[in-house]
Amino acid sequence: MKIKDKTLLITGGTGSFGGAVLNRFLNSDHFKEIRIFSRDEKKQDDMRTSLKNDKLRFYIGDVRDFDSINRAMRGVDYVFHAAALKQVPSCEFFPLEATRTNVFGTQNVIDAAANNHVKKVICLSTDKAAYPINAMGISKALMEKVAVAASRNLNETTVCLTRYGNVMASRGSVIPLFLNQINNKEALTVTDPNMTRFLMSLEDAVELVLFAFENGNSGDLFVNKAPAGTIGDLAQALLELSKADNEIKVIGTRHGEKLYETLCTREEMIKAEDMGEFYRIPADNRDLNYAQYFSEGEVDMSTIEDYHSHNTEQLGVEGMKKLLLGLPIVQEHIKG
Repeated sequence: MKIKDKTLLITGGTGSFGGAVLNRFLNSDHFKEIRIFSRDEKKQDDMRTSLKNDKLRFYIGDVRDFDSINRAMRGVDYVFHAAALKQVPSCEFFPLEATRTNVFGTQNVIDAAANNHVKKVICLSTDKAAYPINAMGISKALMEKVAVAASRNLNETTVCLTRYGNVMASRGSVIPLFLNQINNKEALTVTDPNMTRFLMSLEDAVELVLFAFENGNSGDLFVNKAPAGTIGDLAQALLELSKADNEIKVIGTRHGEKLYETLCTREEMIKAEDMGEFYRIPADNRDLNYAQYFSEGEVDMSTIEDYHSHNTEQLGVEGMKKLLLGLPIVQEHIKG
């Protein structure tokens, strides 16, 4: 795909994912212009001041406001849609706000993209959208449905999705919390030491989106094969790397949390295409002939298993330490 003379827009571009994309592309000859769309003027100003790059353009707006995203989309070729409300507790207490951003905001992004003849939109989702039990996951699951539904009716604009697990050291994640607790000689607050989570770096997240960017057909969902580990092993690995002896305090599962996360449901796995490091799950493009849903079943459904953080590769403490040593925030902490 030739992108040298194209324009990319990143919604929620001042977040962790947007920063990783800029690290990848800003000083290369890919894309003639990268637009950062977000509602946080302070973060935009910080990014503008620190990067000082003529390729960057900044747009203040909110995906909830169609007019603001529509204006920012003029002349854009590709969109990475990362804007979201994604803190589980916040979404539990304010589910309508999660719906407005994650569901209606996504529809606005897709409508604006179609309105401006954008070539491709990649929508970022989460493992919490598979078998969702909390408001954040439910809103993301509905976001996926919105994107797939829109993809069926668009001719010029391709819409596809990526779904991934916990991005290590991203804003609001547990690794910065644990490092801060280690620095302050506080107990590491672990919800459940046996809770497992998929683990990936920001660079892995970018690779997944770029793979979808290169290979995605309309309605496709892409998932990367990620290792996992327990929260207890993560806390222990950080203590050992820090040469610290802080207490580990089990505080109990928070409202809306699962023991493990699912990246692909068994319903998805039965039609998933193995693409090496990734799974491609094509859209369900059945029509409204409901008889198909009830009279035709899947013979192999009972033999297929979900792809979740309990049955993927488990890292353990030593494997976790190797993975953590690749994170700049951990490297700085150890030098610190």
